[in-house]
Formats: sequence, structure tokens, C-alpha cells
Amino acid sequence: MNSTLSPTATAPASAAPVAVHGPVPQAPSIHVRAVITWLAIFPLVAVGMLLVAPLTEGWHSALRSLVLTLVVVPVAVYLVVPRLFAGYGALLRRRNSRKTS
Repeated sequence: MNSTLSPTATAPASAAPVAVHGPVPQAPSIHVRAVITWLAIFPLVAVGMLLVAPLTEGWHSALRSLVLTLVVVPVAVYLVVPRLFAGYGALLRRRNSRKTS
């Protein structure tokens, strides 16, 4: 029997223990995630459309959308959305610390 499938199998020696520094925050609701994602995407698309418009005047709209999304989606996913979620988390922590004080 393969020991990795056993419910009593131990973690490999190379696995580092995870340090917990307090309660794990609850994930934001689906509605909060949708609003934060929209707050990231809308300005990027609006600015991107203004910047790309002069360069892509004669292009088909589908090709323009493809080029715009090739830039906007990675910028949003890797840069903007994580910072907005960090800001949201800081806001929640500040609000919760005021309630407990």
C-alpha cells in the first residue's frame, strides 16, 4: 500500500511547519470579491482603451479587445487586485481593533 494515501501518513521531513500568528481571517464574501475585482478592472480597461485607441484605429474590435485584455488581466491579477485585497484587509483589521478597544 502506498504510504502517501494512508490517513496516518506523516508529512515529509522537508515540509516546514506552518506558524500561526493568531486567528485566520475569514475570506471576503463573493460580493466583496466581485466589487474589488471590478474596482481593479474598470479603471485599467478605461485607461487602456484610451492609450490603445490611437494605435489600433483600423483594427477589428475583437483584436483590440484581445490586445487590451492581454495587458489588463495580468496587471489586475498580479498587481492591482492583491493590493486592493491587502487594503481591504487592513481596513477590516483597523475597524475590528476599534470595536475591541
